[in-house]
Amino acid sequence: MAQPLVKKDDDRDDEADYSPFLGIEKGAVLQEARVFNDPQLDPRRCSQVITKLLYLLNQGETFTKVEATEVFFSVTKLFQSRDIGLRRMVYVMIKELSPSADEVIIVTSSLMKDMTSKTDMYRANAIRVLCRITDGTLLTQIERYLKQAIVDKNPVVASAALVSGIHLLQTNPEIVKRWSNEVQEAVQSRAALVQFHALALLHQIRQNDRLAVNKLVTSLTRGSVRSPLAQCLLIRYTSQVIRESANNTQTGDRPFYDFLEGCLRHKAEMVIFEAARAITELNGVTSRELTPAITVLQLFLSSSKPVLRFAAVRTLNKVAMTHPMAVTNCNIDMESLISDQNRSIATLAITTLLKTGNESSVDRLMKQITNFMSDIADEFKIVVVEAIRSLCLKFPLKHRSLMNFLSNILREEGGFEYKKAIVDSIVILIRDIPEAKESGLLHLCEFIEDCEFTYLSTQILHFLGIEGPKTSDPSKYIRYIYNRVHLENATVRAGAVSTLAKFGAMVDALKPRIFVLLRRCLFDNDDEVRDRATLYLNTLGGDGAVVETGEDVKEFLFGSLDIPLVNLENSLKNYELSEESFDIDSVPKEVKTQPLAEKKAPGKKPTGLSAPPTGPPSTVDAYERLLSSIPEFANFGKLFKSSAPVELTEAETEYAVNVVKHIFDGHVVFQFNCTNTIPEQLLENVTVIVDASEAEEFAEVATKPLRSLPYDSPGQTFVAFEKPEGVSAVGKFSNMLRFIVKEVDPSTGEAEEDGVEDEYQLEDLEVVAADYMLKVGVSNFRNAWESMGADCERVDEYGLGPRDSLAEAVNAVINLLGMQPCEGTEVVPSNSRSHTCLLSGVYIGNVKVLVRLQFGIDGPKDVAMKLAVRSEDEAVSDAIHEIVASG
Repeated sequence: MAQPLVKKDDDRDDEADYSPFLGIEKGAVLQEARVFNDPQLDPRRCSQVITKLLYLLNQGETFTKVEATEVFFSVTKLFQSRDIGLRRMVYVMIKELSPSADEVIIVTSSLMKDMTSKTDMYRANAIRVLCRITDGTLLTQIERYLKQAIVDKNPVVASAALVSGIHLLQTNPEIVKRWSNEVQEAVQSRAALVQFHALALLHQIRQNDRLAVNKLVTSLTRGSVRSPLAQCLLIRYTSQVIRESANNTQTGDRPFYDFLEGCLRHKAEMVIFEAARAITELNGVTSRELTPAITVLQLFLSSSKPVLRFAAVRTLNKVAMTHPMAVTNCNIDMESLISDQNRSIATLAITTLLKTGNESSVDRLMKQITNFMSDIADEFKIVVVEAIRSLCLKFPLKHRSLMNFLSNILREEGGFEYKKAIVDSIVILIRDIPEAKESGLLHLCEFIEDCEFTYLSTQILHFLGIEGPKTSDPSKYIRYIYNRVHLENATVRAGAVSTLAKFGAMVDALKPRIFVLLRRCLFDNDDEVRDRATLYLNTLGGDGAVVETGEDVKEFLFGSLDIPLVNLENSLKNYELSEESFDIDSVPKEVKTQPLAEKKAPGKKPTGLSAPPTGPPSTVDAYERLLSSIPEFANFGKLFKSSAPVELTEAETEYAVNVVKHIFDGHVVFQFNCTNTIPEQLLENVTVIVDASEAEEFAEVATKPLRSLPYDSPGQTFVAFEKPEGVSAVGKFSNMLRFIVKEVDPSTGEAEEDGVEDEYQLEDLEVVAADYMLKVGVSNFRNAWESMGADCERVDEYGLGPRDSLAEAVNAVINLLGMQPCEGTEVVPSNSRSHTCLLSGVYIGNVKVLVRLQFGIDGPKDVAMKLAVRSEDEAVSDAIHEIVASG
């Protein structure tokens, strides 16, 4: 019996979606492309083959030069067809193939003929294709047609010409700038899309002339823009002018503000929202200026369109970070959004309410959130958790209910990132709210009993070992810790042993009990657990060993390891067993960051020692060996630090040069890594002339030129400067590459005897304060801070001025000081109005430095900072403050 036919669009849950491109191969499609050469063209068949070719190109399939050329010439034969649908496919195919300059000539006449066709679709598409594949020579030939097309009555043709102008502005700006009059006329078009594209192109033509942009915005804000899309663009340009205006920092009327406020009454919703968003993002916006924008956004909260509700609540969420009181009038409307079907809207509503709510509303919000949390994904839950953490820091008296909420959701189902966000929040609350310590630690202890994540368990145990002994009743945590020794994997068991030892070292009353528990660990089946138990028993004196002093024990258990673990690991891997014991002082202390990718053309070799090192120790050793082998630098002493390579040339230039700054106690050596990228040239006697007129504390003492620099063979030239010893001298240096260039015969590779002196300007180079600081981390910042003592502590407050965000301010100070962030404190939660960042490092002269930065938003966007510095030398503490004050 015949099987019934089944249509491909019938629903079949057990089958994968049908794809018309399933199983197509390049070779087969190229064979099918021969249909383009048939005397009697089949438009439908040709369109199908072009569709397959386009699919292959967009899937990343590469065509050889021969294949691409054959396809291109075959496609050009399709111009003889009068089928409109096929002609559109031909246009797309030519544009995607991007023919070479020689091949473009083949289709130029056909495309130019279509540009003057009576069929508007031909004209528009021909303009787009020609402008995509043309060069500057051809562009001058068709410029007259393009200028006419810009003011064409057909909006499709005009938009095609304007969009092409936007693309051509990147490659042929001088030609496009001559179209200003036509583009200005197109801005007055009644067609919405034409006006939008014309305004975009006109702004790009004038964008480097601030006065011209100001005049453009002034003329258009008087009401000549009808297109909602163009109106949105104009609002953005107006905001840009306001930001750049000198009046921005003054009191009084803000320029163009009336236009933005007037747009709030526009009939198009997109314009209304764009204006409201622009007003909320103005620097130093006042409550009076915010009010009309907030009112409009409040109306959008009750819109029937999800996209408007989402846009409004997201904007209000951002406003709540800087002006929480201005958003409080919207709280009732946002509470109704907690049950919104769109979970993104509901999440934003909750987090905004958490920022704007008062202390009395916390309990009510917690009840609503409890029912809501089970319905959203982990990524949204993390946002809510961070908002709750900020709320708890804002209202410390509510720590009990908020901590209970975090504890409850900690025991619910969730992924690692979600659970980590909760644990991090509890840890921060414990540190910042003393009253929350006891309950918070118990919540963490209860969590690790069911925790499935090894990393979180070990982190909690580590934190428990630091904070637990400082509580009123440390003994109540011992049971939770010891249970980990029996019930967890080896990694967690080893962490539990270390935590027990810390309790024994800090709480004398618990020592006998700890000794008993550690002895039981000696019979564990894991080597790491047994070794730790043995080590700590001997350290604490519980196994009859000679007991060290209490301070020595605490330093061993809680002291900071001022050597990066990655450096220690690499040194141990390179260590060969010998009669001499391993010297930990030989381990480099600087945290080496991966250098930025070299801005070189494909296939070029890394420039000398600027190539990424295999590991931190090898880089330090390589630089030190290189410099000590040069007699001029041999007496400079021990190398303190070498910077990452700094590019002094743009990509794709004739000569590639970068520089590495080598810092000594009394000298700075610049190592210029040079590469000649011209095969027909040989460079000789290569030097870099360094002008230190803007670096008064530096005096040039030595130069080592590069004798010869063949093509694509990296070499180095050096310049050394003397500076005041032990001082973080800074300054700017201008650089000129000077050399003798000789022509090279390509056939023989021989260079001519006579050469010509030449110069090549390089980018300026700066020596900054961060160059005198090694990034050295500490494993436990709090203990390192307390052990450093307050004798050399210096504390002061600074105003950092307006900043885009708190995170931007934190990163700016970290980069200024060049120190290593500790304990992940360089990451600023998205909703925070305050943040504490911990930094550590070693200052020139091998002086250990610890820094505690406390940031807060003071006013609309102004950031204030409290800087506390502790070091082994009070002069260094003062120097760190001087760096911040002058930076």
